[in-house]
Amino acid sequence: MADVVGIMEALAEQGITVFIKADAERMAERRKPWTFVASGVPVRDDALVRTDAASVEQCLEACLPRLRELGLSLPE
Repeated sequence: MADVVGIMEALAEQGITVFIKADAERMAERRKPWTFVASGVPVRDDALVRTDAASVEQCLEACLPRLRELGLSLPE
């Protein structure tokens, strides 16, 4: 599993606010219960990098490449 705390700290140090949520209602309904949201000045015009997924790992797989494309430095 990725170092989620390390990733969140690295993003926060670069001016990005990160939110990871597990939604109990969506989990009970067997829908994608995990949400990852990253926002802040480096993401440009307050745009969000966001996804909903079945796991934290899937959230990271979807969002980390986009954050790297925006020029953010992240641990592997």
